[in-house]
Amino acid sequence: MADTPLPQYPETLTTELWYAAGLRFKCTQCGNCCGGGPGYVWLTLEDMQRMADFLHLPFTDFTRKYVRKTQGAFSLVERSNYDCIFLNRADGMATCAIYPVRPTQCRTWPFWNMNLENPAAWARAAMRCPGMGDPDSPVYSLEHIEKCRTHPESPE
Repeated sequence: MADTPLPQYPETLTTELWYAAGLRFKCTQCGNCCGGGPGYVWLTLEDMQRMADFLHLPFTDFTRKYVRKTQGAFSLVERSNYDCIFLNRADGMATCAIYPVRPTQCRTWPFWNMNLENPAAWARAAMRCPGMGDPDSPVYSLEHIEKCRTHPESPE
């Protein structure tokens, strides 16, 4: 029995994607995506170098202090309460100490494949993220969403 080739789709599926008209998002600085439960902030070598430079640390010192190797990859360390090491909470706000150079994973939130599978997946993620779908939030274009989803190394 011959293998049946998978169907080939055009590069742009604007009429097929449920989010083709764009999605609303604005960070509310709630910190929900940065802590509250164990997790991973996956890092590329470029992420680590960018953060080390921003903090004026040699790469080796930065990685010793802020990076852990797990599951064959690199992740930021967490505090004992599972907050990201760079998350600062004060006066009901959450801020990132390295926001201008935050990791790619953080830069592409909430436009991750798992959140874009279907409207229900987006709604589930929005239960923890008040900035997703807020009617006053800006609309991100399909182009931006797809860039985050498929080429997370340069979403901005």
